[in-house]
Amino acid sequence: MQTRPVLVYDGDCAFCTTSVTFLERHLRIRCAVTPWQFTDLASLGTTRQRAEYELLWITPAGSVHGGAQAVAKLLLNAGKGWAWLGGMLTLPPFRWIAHGVYRLIANNRERMPGGTPACALPTEHRPGPRATE
Repeated sequence: MQTRPVLVYDGDCAFCTTSVTFLERHLRIRCAVTPWQFTDLASLGTTRQRAEYELLWITPAGSVHGGAQAVAKLLLNAGKGWAWLGGMLTLPPFRWIAHGVYRLIANNRERMPGGTPACALPTEHRPGPRATE
């Protein structure tokens, strides 16, 4: 059983990797951080399909939060002023707005700073070696 939360992201996406690296440098992250391509997703209680679709925050108890709510949980976990912002993202109407902004960014990540054209491709069509589930 895991003893701390796990943040699962798309390690093939340059924008996702850049974002996670930024968060690791600027927040006090108290979780394991791993790309889904190198993770036993089934043991974490999730699927490859979900990990390809959104950032995931998985609690030690096995609860899986995705997308904007994964970001909210990460911020809550970081403490200090970040926790306040994370808490806001869990409440309506901020939760709804955060979801919309997250989907907008996720659906256009190849256009974001640090993104590459490969980010727009389905996982099975991206260049380089593929991890298997």
